[in-house]
Amino acid sequence: MTPPQQKLVAHTDKAPKAIGPYSQAVSSGGFVYTAGQIGLDPSTTELVEGGIQAETRQVLTNLSHVLHACGSSLSLALKTTVYLSDMQEFGPMNSVYAEFFPSEPPARSTVGVSSLPKGARVEIEVIAVRQPVRGD
Repeated sequence: MTPPQQKLVAHTDKAPKAIGPYSQAVSSGGFVYTAGQIGLDPSTTELVEGGIQAETRQVLTNLSHVLHACGSSLSLALKTTVYLSDMQEFGPMNSVYAEFFPSEPPARSTVGVSSLPKGARVEIEVIAVRQPVRGD
């Protein structure tokens, strides 16, 4: 009989702390599920300045740190969901997104929303494969 899967909650100080009752990421069964990240600077917990491209860069940097804390990485991402408060900013967001996924990008959905926390322009969440750790 296979033992039940464990739920592992991840946290890293290299990404912003959760601004609500949720975890930065949870892993189970070899997968990592991140919470959505907005473009907060982890040291100030304020949105980075510079528009959609700066926010997208910060979001993906934050997600990279969260995934690393779970034993994963952006290169192991299977699926992302991107939330944009203005679909007119899809092109600029997409150009930065492509920098982080230069080859074999994950599946992706992009959804236009009326607003995001703290007035953010973009929020992204990731489902990724977790690297096995000795003893897994």
